[in-house]
Amino acid sequence: MTTYKAPLRDMQFVMQDLLNFEKHYQSLPACEEVNQELVDAILGEASKFSEEVVAPLNAVGDEAGCQMLDNGEVKTPPGFKEAYQRYCEDGWITMIADPKWGGQGLPGGFSLAFSEMLVSGNMAWKMYSGLTESAVLTIQSHGTEELKQRYLPHLVSGEWSGTMNLTEPQAGTDLAAIKTRAERDGDR
Repeated sequence: MTTYKAPLRDMQFVMQDLLNFEKHYQSLPACEEVNQELVDAILGEASKFSEEVVAPLNAVGDEAGCQMLDNGEVKTPPGFKEAYQRYCEDGWITMIADPKWGGQGLPGGFSLAFSEMLVSGNMAWKMYSGLTESAVLTIQSHGTEELKQRYLPHLVSGEWSGTMNLTEPQAGTDLAAIKTRAERDGDR
């Protein structure tokens, strides 16, 4: 069984003493209620989830891996699906998403600290949620209203998940084989 202990004291020190997060976040729109008590509660519960739910799945993820079934479905390692469902049910997936789409609208610093815990506890499992968070942030920032209406409610709830497509005609999925070249485009 994989064990992991989140460095809570270090994270609290950085957020409180080095970054003065409370003053910074309270100056941001919709973050007036961010205070020490809220940060400590979120970090404490995030550490429990990382330590007790996600980290114990690290070895089974390495051993079992994902499997493609004959019907085209992908089977995740034992426990991964249940951990993701709990992640969604407990509201972790909604942390930094806009409340308009079902999110909590918390500052990104919370997500960064929690992501660090998840990555340290089980990087493979974190890939499931990380791609979704990135899709949400990208669509929130750059999507049309139509795209937002179509995708954000499903992504923020965890019903759908994000993905990435990293292929090039000459390289397929071998990113090391990708060749690029910068060329001047006028004054840009």
